[in-house]
Amino acid sequence: MDDMTPAQRRRNMQHIRSKNTKIETILRKALWNAGIRYRKYYDKLPGKPDIAITKYKIAIFCDGEFFHGKDWKGLRQRLTHSNNSEYWTKKIDRNIHRDMEVTHEIESMGWTVIRFWGKEIKKNPENCVSQIREIIEDHKGTTLNHDN
Repeated sequence: MDDMTPAQRRRNMQHIRSKNTKIETILRKALWNAGIRYRKYYDKLPGKPDIAITKYKIAIFCDGEFFHGKDWKGLRQRLTHSNNSEYWTKKIDRNIHRDMEVTHEIESMGWTVIRFWGKEIKKNPENCVSQIREIIEDHKGTTLNHDN
């Protein structure tokens, strides 16, 4: 059951941004401080990754738990008791499917795709940077091996 009026819910939903979200900003700042340079919303790749490290072909998506369906079985169950449940169920199902399609398409282009959940970024951005650094190191090792 929704504890907001329809007008309150509408106002709340209108303020949800698709670019420069808090989680993206946190991760970008951590990457910049670590000396890792990137592109924002790289439109040369499907799905316009939130962050792209073009030098190492790494595409990073910062996914919000609700809209991208984290713990979807439990969330789907809770949505059945909410307003407009059919709309949200279809929307999130489609988002999950599109995320998988985009990931597959980008990987088929030779890129590495990383997806972080928003709470993961907020809780420990340094851990996210460490994971990205490991992939960069793997790429550097692969590049060095190809030179021989």
